[in-house]
Amino acid sequence: MEAIGVLMTCPMSTPLEEELDKKFKLFRFWNFPDKIDFLKQNSNSIRAIVGNATAGADALLIDSLPKLEIISSFSVGLDKIDLGYCKQKGIRVTNTPDVLTEDVADIAIGLILATLRRICESDQYVRKGLWKLGDFKMTTKFSGKRVGILGLGRIGLAIAKRAEAFSCPISYYSRNEKPNTTYKYYSNVMDLASNCDILVVACPLTAETRHIINREVMNALGPKGVLINIGRGPHVDEPELVSALVEGRLGGAGLDVFENEPEVPEKLFALDNVVLQPHVGSGTFETRADMGNLVIGNLEAHFLNKPLLTPVV
Repeated sequence: MEAIGVLMTCPMSTPLEEELDKKFKLFRFWNFPDKIDFLKQNSNSIRAIVGNATAGADALLIDSLPKLEIISSFSVGLDKIDLGYCKQKGIRVTNTPDVLTEDVADIAIGLILATLRRICESDQYVRKGLWKLGDFKMTTKFSGKRVGILGLGRIGLAIAKRAEAFSCPISYYSRNEKPNTTYKYYSNVMDLASNCDILVVACPLTAETRHIINREVMNALGPKGVLINIGRGPHVDEPELVSALVEGRLGGAGLDVFENEPEVPEKLFALDNVVLQPHVGSGTFETRADMGNLVIGNLEAHFLNKPLLTPVV
């Protein structure tokens, strides 16, 4: 398979990059400033794309590669890949579900605790020597808080399971009510936000869910409510989020994702009731290794005419 051309859209994992280099003819897209010229010169050599949550494959890129057969995504989210066009063109698509579920659920709970208990702020309080001048301010408990989850898929269920251990009542909104669960179902996000203390965004990004967390939803969550986003940045209307936090209409936020990564609204930096993470929900050595193995495994399966491990299209 060393002669099979694979286009890696951006830097994402050094071990994955090294394995791809060993097994395939790897093209690192970011190393070519003139991408149009690069694609013209190599369009007939590339049969696979490896993308991620930052850079996938739109219709323009797909059309530039007439020999493209498969897109193997180093992520579970697929919003950066034109799935409809892939179906139309007969291009296979895979992702990395399940292996990152536990890590992302862990970081969601971590963001809840860090935001409610002001862990980052209190850490700085100690480091700056302020403890010697007096005790740190009171914070808010997590145990028993009403947790609303937007999207009760693999990750949403894992978050719910963890929140239950904190004696939290769980409710959710998704496109359809889920069977075999006792969690309270709301048929729209406004009702969910109105009936929870913590709203966790854990759904896929689609045209329908873009900016699903808007001004009205934030107002419904209220000045004591906390928003946690481990989904995708564009789920949230970011300017409205900044306004709600600055004006006190929203109590706090824990954010692992942003609308225009790696750009983050600077006004958030000055807010003590906000915890910011650089999109690291799955960022552990163990999980990234498992994700890389799935990417490689799917490519190998495809080119050996074997069933794909995690097919999407």
